[in-house]
Amino acid sequence: MAKIHPLATVAPGAKLGENVEVGPYAVIYDNVEIGDGTVIYPHATIFEYVKMGRDCAVFPGAVVGAVPQDLKFEGEVTYVEIGDRVTIRECATINRGTAASGKRVTKIGDDTLIMSYVHVAHDCTVGKHCILVSFVGIAGETDVDDWAILGGSTVVHQFSHIGKHAMVGGGSKVNKDIPPYALCGREPVCFAGVNLVGLRRRGFDADVIRNIRDIYDTLYFQGLNISDACAKIEAGFPDSPEKEEILSFVRTSKRGIVRGNDSREKSFIE
Repeated sequence: MAKIHPLATVAPGAKLGENVEVGPYAVIYDNVEIGDGTVIYPHATIFEYVKMGRDCAVFPGAVVGAVPQDLKFEGEVTYVEIGDRVTIRECATINRGTAASGKRVTKIGDDTLIMSYVHVAHDCTVGKHCILVSFVGIAGETDVDDWAILGGSTVVHQFSHIGKHAMVGGGSKVNKDIPPYALCGREPVCFAGVNLVGLRRRGFDADVIRNIRDIYDTLYFQGLNISDACAKIEAGFPDSPEKEEILSFVRTSKRGIVRGNDSREKSFIE
């Protein structure tokens, strides 16, 4: 049974799971579904058409499911879907999808941390185990793949793609796609190496990391254009999930990947 504070407002059409807690002055609208064990802290707002998994936490001032900040939105029914064990910190905002995009839904994957004052715009997809640090803003239809980390105050252009296990340094202005396993930053944003610390923490062994490093050496530092570099990687490296992930990402990039850095970083050659 849910525990609803008497000063909270919960619409009769909301569905709350077992042991859901709703704090004072929190507001939950109709057509909301909240999974078991989730905590909605005081002054948080959950608008219509939000489905939230179990054991999540929504902190004070956060707003989930507000209508998109998109002039193409015409009041249609669209959604926000949030996985299990997602933490949404103070004053973060997550907007619903739009029909114009063809997606109609904004998604946040399991075990993701959305820190304070983050904005996730319409039709974005944020994967599992991601971290969006305070004041990050991702514009509409951005895709952030599993295990990616965006440093504080990073802003991401609409339609961008952040690859798996990528790390973007704080304060970056992302206007190109960030490839998987990459460490990116500087101004303008560029490839600065492989995300060694993140990969080691997640159990990637030394040979796999070395292979990723060598692939990116071919892609960025051998004077090849993207097509020739991909062909050389395809022919010259043994098949592996990491090779396929990188090649698929680069070949399907709609905005193009970030440029290389002129000088190799220590993180790249270590």
